[in-house]
Amino acid sequence: MKIGYVQTAPVFGEKERNFEAVRTLLKDVKADLLVLPELFATGYTFTSKDEVLHLSETGHGPTADLLKELSVSTGATLVGGFIEIDGSHVYNSVLIVSDNKALDTYRKVQLFNKEKLWFAPGDKPFKVYEIHGVRIGAMICFDWMFPEVCRTMALQGMQVLAHPSNLVMPYCQGAMVTRCLENRVFAVTANRIGRENRGEDDFTFTGASQITGCDGRVLASAPSGKTQVAVIEIDEKLADDKMINSYNDVIKDRRTSFYAM
Repeated sequence: MKIGYVQTAPVFGEKERNFEAVRTLLKDVKADLLVLPELFATGYTFTSKDEVLHLSETGHGPTADLLKELSVSTGATLVGGFIEIDGSHVYNSVLIVSDNKALDTYRKVQLFNKEKLWFAPGDKPFKVYEIHGVRIGAMICFDWMFPEVCRTMALQGMQVLAHPSNLVMPYCQGAMVTRCLENRVFAVTANRIGRENRGEDDFTFTGASQITGCDGRVLASAPSGKTQVAVIEIDEKLADDKMINSYNDVIKDRRTSFYAM
């Protein structure tokens, strides 16, 4: 299958401008899976809950419409971040869209920094989706720091992990090598670039979006300072082989009776 990241440079609060930038980046791109950054349509650095509410939408709003449109033009399943409102709760979420249909949302479980002021913690279990015969899971940005997240989906048979991100710390890209190696899965980490200086916060996003192989090799990597789309071909079935040598299986060799939870 062909998998890819879309590294963008959102302008805070300007959804239509950010949508058009994504359309431009994906003009003439064809793939099976494309991953966009966390909160790619809105920007990240909020100064009040009112801002968050103003930019929020349901799973059938403008961001869903864009991703459905792009699923048709690219032929891909798309996974991208948005602010999801559901009743009285607002979540940092991603949409999973395929074949012009919004399939589901995942709500970020591990909230980072001031996200705890703006968003409710995710309330949906980690789930693997079989789409066109490929088993795809999703997590968002800071979820990477908790190995249980990726392992939970690996135990459900995940082959490819979609990882929309707005990374500001320098650790994730290297850590994804370990996440993929310890679970024998592929991962697409789609990050953003640029700087947002708003209120008390001044964030510079690290770019360096990355596709990591199930053997821990970095298969594609973006620069830190410019937008980019990269699409590569993988054999997703390699992720079904959990052997690292003739004797060791990273799933079957777990001795769970020794692990404190």
